[in-house]
Amino acid sequence: MAGGTGATAGMGGSAGGMKLRHVVESQQFTLPVLMELFDRARGMEKVVARGGTLDYHNRIMASLFYQPSTRTRFSFEAAMHRLGGRVLSTDHAQAFSSAISGEQVEDSIRIIGQYADVIVIRHNDRDGARRAAEVSPVPVINAGDGNGGQHPTQALLDLYTIHRERPLGGLSVAIIGELDRGRTARSLAYLLAKFERVKIYFVAPPEMQMKPDILEYLDRHDTRYELEPELDKVIGEVDVVYQTRIRADRAADAQRMKYAINPRVLQKMKSDAIILHPLPRTVELDRTVDSDPRARYFAQAANGLYVRMALLAMVFDQ
Repeated sequence: MAGGTGATAGMGGSAGGMKLRHVVESQQFTLPVLMELFDRARGMEKVVARGGTLDYHNRIMASLFYQPSTRTRFSFEAAMHRLGGRVLSTDHAQAFSSAISGEQVEDSIRIIGQYADVIVIRHNDRDGARRAAEVSPVPVINAGDGNGGQHPTQALLDLYTIHRERPLGGLSVAIIGELDRGRTARSLAYLLAKFERVKIYFVAPPEMQMKPDILEYLDRHDTRYELEPELDKVIGEVDVVYQTRIRADRAADAQRMKYAINPRVLQKMKSDAIILHPLPRTVELDRTVDSDPRARYFAQAANGLYVRMALLAMVFDQ
C-alpha cells in the first residue's frame, strides 16, 4: 500500500474487523479492507431486500456538497436511511452565507462535525476532502474532489461491480475518455493496481491522456498499462470497458464520437466483456447499448447503494 496523507492513516486492525476512519483516496485501501468491504456490501444487498435496518438509528450523516450531484448524493443519503440513520443535507454548500463570506472549509468542518457522526463531502478543490479530514472531529468520506482529483467511493463500487462478475486478478481493462481530469478513472486505476496480472489500456486523445502521477504509481506497483489513442485497437482485447465522458467544451462532436460505444463497437468486443460507466452519459454511450447483455452500468449504479452502506457501517463500527 502506498503511503497516504496523515488524514488517511486511520486504517488498521485485524482481519476479523478492519478499522476505517476517513475515506479520502483510493490508495489507502489494502486488499484485506477491500475484501471486507465487498463481503459487507453483499450482506447489505440482503438488508435492502428486507427493507433496511435500524442498527444505526442513533447516527447522523452530514451531506456537504459544494458541487452539484444527483447519483452520489442520493446514493449516500439512501444508504444512510437504509441503515436506519438520519441525514443533514445540502447540495449548494457553495451558496452558504459562510462560504460566500470566505469561510474556509476547515472552519465549516469543525462546526459541522459537532452536529453529525460522519461527513460526506464533495468539494471543488482537489484537496478539499483531505483538508476536511485533517481537522474533522468525525470521519470524513470523499464524495469527489475537483477536476483531476479523486472519487474513491465511485471506484469502490466500480470494482465491486467487476468483482461480482469475475476474478479481479488477470483482468484487462480499457479506461476511455477525458482521463487527465477524470477523477473516477484516476481512482479506479489506483485500485486496479492492487491486483496481480492486471493490464490497463488508457484510451484517450493525446491531450487528454492519463497524467504522469497515475502512470508513475502504476510503474511502482508493476502494473502493466498502455496509452492508446485509438479505441478500435484495444476494444476486442479487454474484459472490462470503463467508459467516461469527454466534455463538449474540450472536443468537437466528431472527435468525441471516435471514443463512443455504439453498435459497431459492440460487434468488436468480447462476448463476455462488461461495459461500465460512472454516469451521467452524453454521446459517448449510445442508448442502443442499454439492451446489450454486457451493459452493467445500471447495476453498477445500484451497487453504489450497497457499497456505501457497507462503507458507512465500517466507519461507524471502528
